[in-house]
Amino acid sequence: MVEVTVTPQSSLADRPVQVHVRGLSPSQLVTLRAWLVDEQGDIFQSRAFFRADEAGEVDPGRHPALGGSYTGVWPMGLLWFLQPDALFRRLVKRDVVGSPFLLHLEVFDGLCLVTGPQDRPLASCEAERWYVGPGVQRVPIREGRVRGALFLPPVAPLLPAVTVSPAGPGPFPGVIDLFGGAGGLIEFRAGLLATRGFAVLALAFFAYEDLPPTLAQLDMEYFEEAAELLLRQPKVRGPGLGVIGVSKGAEVALAMATFLPQVVATVWINGTAFLHGNPLLYRDLRIPSIPYFVERIVFVEMGALDNSAIFGDPQDPMYSSSAIPTEKISGKVLFVVGEADRGFNSKLFAQLAMARMSPASCRLLSYPGAGHLIEPPGSPLCSVSSIRGTPKPVVWGGEAQAHAKAQEHSWQEIIQFLELHLGPTTTVKL
Repeated sequence: MVEVTVTPQSSLADRPVQVHVRGLSPSQLVTLRAWLVDEQGDIFQSRAFFRADEAGEVDPGRHPALGGSYTGVWPMGLLWFLQPDALFRRLVKRDVVGSPFLLHLEVFDGLCLVTGPQDRPLASCEAERWYVGPGVQRVPIREGRVRGALFLPPVAPLLPAVTVSPAGPGPFPGVIDLFGGAGGLIEFRAGLLATRGFAVLALAFFAYEDLPPTLAQLDMEYFEEAAELLLRQPKVRGPGLGVIGVSKGAEVALAMATFLPQVVATVWINGTAFLHGNPLLYRDLRIPSIPYFVERIVFVEMGALDNSAIFGDPQDPMYSSSAIPTEKISGKVLFVVGEADRGFNSKLFAQLAMARMSPASCRLLSYPGAGHLIEPPGSPLCSVSSIRGTPKPVVWGGEAQAHAKAQEHSWQEIIQFLELHLGPTTTVKL
């Protein structure tokens, strides 16, 4: 009897799993298909073609995929190369606490390029992919002007079968988590960081609840209020905190590192080092923004928008007043760059920011072939997607295999960086 298994059957979304097929005939050609349905009802799937070994087994960690969504030996290939059936969808877990993604694995005899109701798998199984570990607490935040969700590490005893142990009573190192130009509140990265022992405030700053629907300016006093709120939490260990941001959120994170002494460790992922589109206000200070040159938008594949040319040349002296004065940063900054980012020239912005800083205060991780949306491992590449506020989908760039490797490596580096500069977490693997 043919059997396919995923081990462990329930796991965190940033942790590896092993897929194994047994009971095949030696050298049998089979198709492995993975699929899930997101909370919007969109299907994401991948498939790869394998020949069983002499024992009648297929292990993607040992056996190369001959074709399909990827080729070669990729233990997590069926998860890393999930793609939407409908164009321009991005796989994002919204309800990170209430439910996992339910991943379906199926094995078909022979070459199965498409799957219809008449196709019956030889074997199938299901696996859960969670964005929080057991015991992680989510606390909605509506205090003063600040809106978001606070994720606290597990403190209750857990079963020996889980992959992390209780983090103890705390306090825990604190981190503010920011996303970009889509606005709203995105929580999946905060849930994963909390599972690793950080107290994380997933922070919204526009287009959420009663916050402004669009981003007119970066009001640093709002982010200062959020930092002070996080540090007042009894489960948060001060005196400093960390910030992680991607895209517009990285721009905000760099500004927070510059102006807020509470910020001692900053992770900047594919952002800018200048104010773009929105001025920065902080007390009596105003930093003007570089306008977007929207007439430079280019239509590319299937009508998607390539925005990479809408940014003015940051090296032009006329824009010097829009630079974030990173020489004022007293903490540490980790710059994470995808060299195939088609959102904007992230590597140039990182280099310009670092040129103003002490070499000891910053570090660059630069990944050839990686795109704009560098996320925790297990997140499939999203090279183009629809985004709030734009009439057409936006190109993010990236090559699937290079991007997957970048996510796997950078995530471990990010965790180590935060632990180094905020103090160790007390969560350990069992």
